[in-house]
Amino acid sequence: MLSTTSPQGLSAVYPDLQDRRVIITGGATGIGEGLVEGFVAQGAQVAFIDIQDEAGEALAKRLSGARHAPIYRHLDLTDIDAVQTTIKGLVEELGGIDVLVNNAANDDRHTIDEVTPAFWEERMNVNLRHQFFAAQAVAPAMRAAGGGAIINFGSISWHLALPDLVLYQTTKAAISGLTRSLARDLGRDNIRVNTIVPGNVKTPRQEKWYTPEGEAEIVAAQCLSGRIVPQDVAALVLFLSSDGARMCTGHDYFVDAGWR
Repeated sequence: MLSTTSPQGLSAVYPDLQDRRVIITGGATGIGEGLVEGFVAQGAQVAFIDIQDEAGEALAKRLSGARHAPIYRHLDLTDIDAVQTTIKGLVEELGGIDVLVNNAANDDRHTIDEVTPAFWEERMNVNLRHQFFAAQAVAPAMRAAGGGAIINFGSISWHLALPDLVLYQTTKAAISGLTRSLARDLGRDNIRVNTIVPGNVKTPRQEKWYTPEGEAEIVAAQCLSGRIVPQDVAALVLFLSSDGARMCTGHDYFVDAGWR
């Protein structure tokens, strides 16, 4: 079966994702927006959280005519008490949870000399800590339901050792370890845990970091021509969330056009 959600106009439809209950962090814009659109197009019940209220509310309104209108909630992911309270509340509202997508992050550039202990803690909290506590919050409901899928978001950046991202890359490298550990500890409960590793995805946020010349350099370093867009990332997330990936866990899955 085919759907019209990819840049080429074609993408897979997963019947088992219809009515599945999905929570997505950082879902208001960029890759997250593409994830919300992708799951909603599959007929899933989607709740997404962000701090960008205007964009989040606009997205929820735009998709309100779907089989299941998505739910938007404001949430600061650095507030762990609020993370667990909000996510557990959404699990109750959805009647359970089948998929958690830990997408939210912040890749602001910084130099080594700019890093203070306070900035270190803030970056760890923004990019790493909430992924564990969100997973912890959904695990009991997934366990009770007989399984589920947790998808964490890493980054190509630390694999390439890009400049001016030392703390971001530290957290993203740690996420691979987090995924491996969670996959082992939750696997006997039929909870699968994987990491998505995006390359340079064309979003309004990423465009502010690169000149046209810089974008051309990225494409030249890829094995494939063209720019990755959020729908390309969503396609991989949808597969890993589906029953088709029932034996896929504990690994990093790249969607980077072969950037080396």
